[in-house]
Amino acid sequence: MARFVLGAFRIDTARSGAAEQVQPLVDELCRRSPEFKAMWSENDVQGAHGDRIKRIRHSVLGPIEFEYSVFAVDGRKDLNMVVYNPATPEDAQRIASLMD
Repeated sequence: MARFVLGAFRIDTARSGAAEQVQPLVDELCRRSPEFKAMWSENDVQGAHGDRIKRIRHSVLGPIEFEYSVFAVDGRKDLNMVVYNPATPEDAQRIASLMD
């Protein structure tokens, strides 16, 4: 997940023209975290947008999985749209039970 988030961060800052503004933050994170530095150096942006699975632990329902997709918003370099859907019919039923 860290690689996915870092790839999305890299794409989004480039898309919005903010790469120069975030460089001090990137430099600091590279100094403080060998893991961040290694991932940043990989320059991996494959799959930074697209489909993924997110697992959460809900306080009432327990573990739930969502499929989600991230889309760039045309004409708005500063925006992405994220759409979440229950990953399984069982997850959908459990979520719907909260609305009864």
